[in-house]
Amino acid sequence: MQNELDKRWRLILGAETQNELPVDLSKLEIGIDNTLQALYNADRKGGLGPSSPNVSRWLGDIREYFPNTVVKVMQQDALKRLNLKSMLTEPEMLETVIPDVHLVANLMTLGRAIPEKTKSTARMVVKKVVDELMLKLFAPTQQAISGSLNRSVRNRRPRHNEINWSETIRRNLKHYQADYKTIIPETRIGFGRRRKSLKDIVLCIDQSGSMGSSVVYSGIFGAVMASIPAVNTKMVVFDTEVADLTEELQDPVELLFGVQLGGGTDIHKALQYCSQTITRPLDTVMILITDLYEGGNQQEMRKKAAQLVDNGVQLITLLALNDDGSSFHDHSNADFFASIGVPVFACTPDLFPDLMAAALSKQDIQQWAALNDIKINGR
Repeated sequence: MQNELDKRWRLILGAETQNELPVDLSKLEIGIDNTLQALYNADRKGGLGPSSPNVSRWLGDIREYFPNTVVKVMQQDALKRLNLKSMLTEPEMLETVIPDVHLVANLMTLGRAIPEKTKSTARMVVKKVVDELMLKLFAPTQQAISGSLNRSVRNRRPRHNEINWSETIRRNLKHYQADYKTIIPETRIGFGRRRKSLKDIVLCIDQSGSMGSSVVYSGIFGAVMASIPAVNTKMVVFDTEVADLTEELQDPVELLFGVQLGGGTDIHKALQYCSQTITRPLDTVMILITDLYEGGNQQEMRKKAAQLVDNGVQLITLLALNDDGSSFHDHSNADFFASIGVPVFACTPDLFPDLMAAALSKQDIQQWAALNDIKINGR
């Protein structure tokens, strides 16, 4: 038992502790040790080196020794610690890595730097992640949003599958027939079907480098919402310039390739653009996804945000839309947004459909966040 514990500490602490922890490692354990040394002690041993064969071999080794969840973490650590852009600019490397949201964000960061020979492989990587996320997120998002809107409008001539039974029974209690022990439903209440959009949704997304995962998830959710007839969805991304990607929502892979992560941030310019596209402020939910670090005119940004709220737009600020549900952000601007009645918090993708349902049915978003154990206004 002690020997196994010593082995674990030896693998955690690295080869430099061989004298203090003189244990015999098996062939498998030596392989694991070498892959860990190459990444986490690279500054002492030269690590993976610049050559593609070394990186390719290492990527194969970690997939052999560790489960996919650990492999994804190690891939991200390799990109950050060793700046291994070769992992993303060579087709052979992309064919070896395990695709995930963070990898797609890194590809978006590289953008035009990806060589032509790699673009088709990069597109396949992005498509795989998009397909997986669509499969996971489409049904709950569509169900949550459609359900919240279907219940907001009553239909007096519903089809059988559209009947709101609880409301119909309540309305017809006065028609109870004691002899037959039943209710005669003279009035039927239904949820109804949508022939036109009832609400407008504007996704306004910061595409600065720190928001990579949020942009990926936003693109997927935008594509899902664009497929729901009951809502009219627009998607705008911004750094120091503003790009309207609404037309790309039908193809989320193309949409993500149209995003250029990095650069500065001009939130005011983005809010100004979005305000010009809003025609029904009282029926509009605007989701601003940003860490609120303003590189443009902060005073004008605050004035524009307050103007949107005064006009009746339901404005919600997400500091991040990522798996961690956490963020680094500008606390001063977060406090200001909170002071004008704008909820400010980070959100995880699994909660986003329910958030949209709550917003579209005009629930108290502050209360919704509290019920879901989300820190309000980033604190």
